[in-house]
Amino acid sequence: MRTVEIKSTSDLILQINSLPNNYIFRGQADASWQLQSSLERVLAKTWSKERARHFEDFTFKQFCPKFHLYDKENSKPNSKLAWLSIMQHYGVPTRLLDFSESPYIALYFAMESAQISQKKDLSLYALDYNGILEKSIEYIRSKDSDFRETIDSIQERQDKIFEEIVDRFSYEIIWIGEPAVLNTRLDRQAGSFILSGDREKKIEEVLNSKLYSTTQNIKFVIDGSLYDGIFALLRKVNITSKSIYGDLEGLARSIKMQMQIYAI
Repeated sequence: MRTVEIKSTSDLILQINSLPNNYIFRGQADASWQLQSSLERVLAKTWSKERARHFEDFTFKQFCPKFHLYDKENSKPNSKLAWLSIMQHYGVPTRLLDFSESPYIALYFAMESAQISQKKDLSLYALDYNGILEKSIEYIRSKDSDFRETIDSIQERQDKIFEEIVDRFSYEIIWIGEPAVLNTRLDRQAGSFILSGDREKKIEEVLNSKLYSTTQNIKFVIDGSLYDGIFALLRKVNITSKSIYGDLEGLARSIKMQMQIYAI
């Protein structure tokens, strides 16, 4: 993965706008953090294939039967990927890692999670969606001669392919997608997910493997002095917690963000 240092908001805008549309983005509040799913962070050094499966099975047993007792706004998930998505949405540790089609939304999430007064460098990951999926499809074909899917055909059958092929056979690949039926917030955030198909290996380990060595993935390291400029930029393109969440929580988060910026 190529690293690009950003020292000005004008350079940030130039770099983002120069990328083609086949990229997905994730912002992180500390540039030293790795790309880790919430389940990877919970298990940390105790991560193993068996423990990852055990904890995922545990969360399914705890969450799915009680879903109808608490949910007021979502339709009941009808696939494993949809269940993982809704669990991720409400904070249950999963193998999924959130990305967005919008670099500006990704930047906002980095800002929202940051300790702004500390002015640590932020990171913005830009992953080559097409390049990664093409390599993943190529890998599956090398193991399964009957696999005939393409990037285009996968879009219509993501839930089924994930459950019956990617997850079932634990292929050592990065998988990118989103469930066929999105919840409202995921749709507002232009959201998608990546995960490691092989539970034994963590996301960053697979992403940095030889299989993806030719994909054009970038980590932008953004200087911590640019918080004010990024906040102003995001306001100009109407990326705020109000627009992202669309509810009272979003309003409260938006007010908090403004207070933190103005307090610097």
